[in-house]
Amino acid sequence: MSFATRALLCSHGMKSDRPNEPPLPEPLGYLLTWRTHGSWLPGDQRGWVRKAGGNQAPDEQRHRAAARAMNAEEVRLNSQQRIIAEQAIRDHCQFRNWQLFAVNCRSNHVHAVVSADLHPKEVLRQLKAWATRRLNEADSPQDAWWAEKGSIRYLNSEAALEGGIVYVRDAQDRK
Repeated sequence: MSFATRALLCSHGMKSDRPNEPPLPEPLGYLLTWRTHGSWLPGDQRGWVRKAGGNQAPDEQRHRAAARAMNAEEVRLNSQQRIIAEQAIRDHCQFRNWQLFAVNCRSNHVHAVVSADLHPKEVLRQLKAWATRRLNEADSPQDAWWAEKGSIRYLNSEAALEGGIVYVRDAQDRK
């Protein structure tokens, strides 16, 4: 098993028997992931995730319907936009006094490992909102920079936290 695979498995709570639920009393951090608008639609050939149904197989008909329903073009961040989004996340975490362990903004998604005093859905919402504000200030404003939702993984152990950090910091394609 490769280093990147081990880091991914660890970051996704594989050391924990409850990776999608908060531990008692509270997690050490969260691995938050969100995609750019339109970059991974339901039915995608790579597979996709349905909240209540888990991993789903590719479905070309569903993918075409999702593409037709999009209200804006697919977003791919350029290198300058990635820097702006990352800095917005760093600044907001510092302002809120949240511990940002790692952040990595790619062309079509963002990963952040954060410890915060709020529910992770609210942390995710705020990070996306502040990255949007900064991108709109610096670039041509868009209605939608990000997909509607995102992924939240509870990092319930030291090993899971370290795995999440390593995954975000070292296991991403650097193109």
